[in-house]
Amino acid sequence: MPEVLDRFRSSTWGWVCGTAVGWLFGLTMLAGGILTLLDKLGGVTLVWPAISPILTIAGPVVIIVKYIQNLGVTYELTADRLILRRGIFIKSIDEIELYRVKNVRMDFTLMNQLVGIGTISVDSSDETTKDGPLVMPYIERAAERREELRTLVDTARQKRRVRELDVASDLL
Repeated sequence: MPEVLDRFRSSTWGWVCGTAVGWLFGLTMLAGGILTLLDKLGGVTLVWPAISPILTIAGPVVIIVKYIQNLGVTYELTADRLILRRGIFIKSIDEIELYRVKNVRMDFTLMNQLVGIGTISVDSSDETTKDGPLVMPYIERAAERREELRTLVDTARQKRRVRELDVASDLL
């Protein structure tokens, strides 16, 4: 079994703090709590009294669902492979040989930058990415991990003496 150099998952906390949807559900919880408190103190009369418990519960439910989704995929980086371990009850393991990686891209919004997360996309000639790049959202230290991945890709190519060759057809 190859030595795992890095193991990571999508960050639920990064999602909450670094996305507009995460902020929306955080504010929903806060609004529900404030409305409940004001209702108990008699400072506000709610037209629909069930709104404050619904608002208070909706945020945590969505965050828990997101957390469980993030638990479902673990990424492991070795010197030769990027390994995807998917599933909680029914598990699958998929691997991308690093020498087959064609492109490593990182995307991040202003909010993502403030909390230090990003989305890493990996495109390769491997079967795993035949339908499109592997997208790893809400990754902590994304810039650092992207650079580590690029370095390992170059090392794996040199070790196997493999070069990436793009062939373009101008016959049209």
